[in-house]
Parts: sequence; C-alpha cells; structure tokens
Amino acid sequence: MSSIPEQIMKFFSSKGVKYVFGIPGGPSIPYIEAMRTNGIEFVLVANEQSAAIMADVFGRLTGMPGVCHATFGPGATNLSTGIGGAYLDRSPLVALTTEVNNEYIGRKYQMNIDHQALFKPITKWTTRLSHKNCMTTLSKAFSLAASEVPGPVHLGLPIGLEEEFAQDDIYISKETGLIAPDEKDINNAVAFIQKAKKPIIVIGLTATRHCFYHAVRRFINKHNIPVVLTPMAKGIISPEHPNYVGVVFHAQSEYAANIYRESDLVIGIGYDPVEFNYETWMPNVPLIHIDTEPADISPAFNVVQNVVGDIAETLKLIDRHNLPVFDWDLTFLQANKCKMFEALNPTKRESFTPSDAIKTLREVFPKNGILTSDVGAHLHLLGQLWKVEEPNEFIITNGWSSMGFGIPSAIGAKLCMPEKTVVCITGDGGFLMNCGEILTARRLGLNVVIIVFCDSKLSLIELKQDRKKTPRYGTVLYEGEYFKADSFFGAPVLKVRDANQMKESLLKAFSMNGPVILETVIDGAVYNSLVAKNYK
Repeated sequence: MSSIPEQIMKFFSSKGVKYVFGIPGGPSIPYIEAMRTNGIEFVLVANEQSAAIMADVFGRLTGMPGVCHATFGPGATNLSTGIGGAYLDRSPLVALTTEVNNEYIGRKYQMNIDHQALFKPITKWTTRLSHKNCMTTLSKAFSLAASEVPGPVHLGLPIGLEEEFAQDDIYISKETGLIAPDEKDINNAVAFIQKAKKPIIVIGLTATRHCFYHAVRRFINKHNIPVVLTPMAKGIISPEHPNYVGVVFHAQSEYAANIYRESDLVIGIGYDPVEFNYETWMPNVPLIHIDTEPADISPAFNVVQNVVGDIAETLKLIDRHNLPVFDWDLTFLQANKCKMFEALNPTKRESFTPSDAIKTLREVFPKNGILTSDVGAHLHLLGQLWKVEEPNEFIITNGWSSMGFGIPSAIGAKLCMPEKTVVCITGDGGFLMNCGEILTARRLGLNVVIIVFCDSKLSLIELKQDRKKTPRYGTVLYEGEYFKADSFFGAPVLKVRDANQMKESLLKAFSMNGPVILETVIDGAVYNSLVAKNYK
C-alpha cells in the first residue's frame, strides 16, 4: 500500500499536474520525494507569493487547477497574498500547507497559526487532510476549484500524515456544467433589446474564462452594437473591429465614456464586477446581465434582467429573435477610437515615454506572444494601449491587483506555454517585490524578457497625491541608476533609453537563453495626462 504522499502525487499526475510551485519545509520532504517519483516537477521559488501566482497563471491558461505549496506560519502567510489573487481573479488553484498535528491545535507552537482561519476568507474551501478523508477531500478540492466560479482551495497537511495510509477512495464528483438559461429570462431580455435605440455591450472576464469569445464574436459581428471591454477581457474582439470602443476605466477611457454615456441600455456579457462595479462607470440606464451569476450592483441602478447560465447558449437564443438595426454611427465610433489611440501616444516630447516603449514593443512582438504586466501606472496605460487579438495573451491581476505579480506570472506562462514568446512589463517598484524569481527563471533556463520601467518612484501613488492636492511624500524609490551593473542575479541587463535602443535590445533578448532584463528609463510625468481622470 502506498503512503499518503505517494497517493496524493499519483492523483495529481492523473489530473495532469506537471508542476508544484513552492518552498518546502522539513515535513515537506516526503511529498517532494513523491513528486519526483511520479514525474511532477517541484519548482522552487524565491517567495511563496510567487508560487501561488505561478499556479494561478497555470490554472488560467489550462483551466486545470494549478498547485502550490508552503510550510507553516510565515510560509503560509506569504502564500496567502498569491492565493487572494487566484480568489479575486477567478483562477482554479489548490494550495497545500504544512500544519501542526491534531495534538497541537490551539496550543502554543513555534511558527503556528490557524491556517484554516487564515485561508477561509480568500478561498472557496479550506480544510485539513487526514488518513480517513484524504482521497475524498483531495478529489473534491480539485472539482470545487475548477467549478463555477473557479478559485483556490486550501488543504492542510498535518505533520505525521506522511506516515499514514489513506483509508478512503477518490470522490467522484457529479459534474453539472453550466445551466441552461431560462426561456422567460431570454424573452424578457429580447423585449428590452428590441425597445432600445442605442444599446452597448460590455464584456468581462467570465467570457474569457469559458472561451465564450467565439459566440460573443458571432453575436457582435451580426449586430450594430458598440463593445466595451474590461482589462481582463482584452482579446475577446480585436481593437480593429468596427464595433470596438475601448477598455472601461483605463487610460484615456473618457473617449470610451463618450460612447457609453449615450447608451439607453447596457448589455453585460460575462461581466464580473470584481474588476469594476457596474455603477462605477455606467450611466443609470437599464441593465441586462448575461453571466453565470446574477448581477452584483447597487440597488440605485435598474437591473432589468438577469440571464444566468451558459453564455454561448444565451446569445444563440437571443439571436433567434429579430433585433432592430440600432442608431449608432459606426463612422463616429471609428473616429472616436482613433482619437483615443492618438491621445495615448503623446507627441512633441524629447523624453522617452512609456507610450513610446509600449509602441516599440508592439512593433517587434511576435504574433501569439504573451505579455504579462505588474500593477502600477503603466498597467493603466497598457490596459488601453496594448492591442490584443486573442484572449489570454495579456495576463494581469485586476480583481486582486497585488504588486509583484509581473515576474512570477511571466515564469508561470512560459512554463505552461514554452513555445511562446513571453514578456513582462513591471515598474521599478513592482520589480523589487519579486525580483528573486530572476534566479528561478535562470535556474529553469526560461527565456522571459523583463522590461523594467524605471522612473525612480511609485508613479501611480504620486498621481493620486496630485489629484487629492496633497504633497508628494513616501514615493521616491532611489536616486541615480536603478541597475548599476550589466547583470542581475546572473541575468543580462540591457540599457534602454530610446526607441532605437529598445528595438535592438528586444530583438537581442528574444534570441538569448534564460531571462533578460531591459532597464528602460522612461518619463513617468506623462501618466498624469493619460490615466483616467475619474481614477482616484
């Protein structure tokens, strides 16, 4: 009979788990050995937060729960930051942490805290394994993590469990799938659409998660309705599409507001308010909410109709009805969009701006490459300016929005899709948080290109201070050069000061082995004119 670590890793292997990301403790050793003997690679990271982020990205790109591990106490609390990201960014994930055995629950014990209390508010489920429930709980955890709405599940591994043998069988979940939309709800929604003169469509991350973009594209191509995206839905439709308006609430989104403020009906398709609440931006007009869950919106707004269930089926059923030709002028939409993109590229500046850097990257970026971004002022610019043709080619955190996301997310994406070019853009502040993962990428031989936007300060916080009319304080990171060497943790550092240097450095970086850093000095002063004016 196999030990519990062996049984767990055999189960992981049967589910297609290729990696477990984390940092081990002494009690983890039997589990690490079981990974090795079952063909699962343990990816040692520099910080447990990164382990959870890598598992999060693996879950997003495959639809299968990513797996991460930490020891107790500080290992678990470090891990929790990344777990919160998977929770609010809707990524399937299974997190394992070492815990004290039953004898020491509630007692004083070195490094000991209540892991169940820690993880309860940021997971779909948290529990402890025992020899009596091990396989049942494990299989249930995988099923729950991937079910709608996906998210993390936490499993505690008590000390001593590795010496036990499971006494239960694998739990066989009854997969229910997405429910069919209610016919009455469909008919009500159609009635309101038929009355509308100027409806708009807003698409969110649920449509990306479920690969509903084919159904959404068919619906959009058939109807003369403007389309707004949330940042995590970029790629659902091309920015070149005649119906494309822009991204809500990111840089220069006032241009998108020019369109949606004229609307008399908002049709939310896969819209998850974890990115932005409806009432934060939409006009106070009726709402049709088409999603896997009912709308979460202020009672002050009028939700005309929830249509809950399979989004693709919902759009198909709506499309069987005769919908009118609406009063939108596509020529005006196109002109407005062109003005927005022009405004995102400030001209007549001698300095090298973040817009210049992004434009240069786009020119040489391979088709189907993956760009990940850290949190910061640059993300608000990327969210609007970076043109994406397909989903999951722009990976960010928007529900959780934790700095430090950029580098580990790039490593996770490269491990998941090694054939693709993967680039990360991070600010100099975000880089500091998980720069230890440069060693992880180097050890794994991963060619990820890390573009560090260097302006020596926390630009987004300064922008907020300016708008609140308070003095700038507590935002300066350093003086002088950021990298005063040609390498960092053994990774080459290429100096970028203008567009020509950036293009040359990118082409060189793409051809190299291992991680490469581009120290990209930019003029952050332009953020104030680019980031949405209603962003506080």
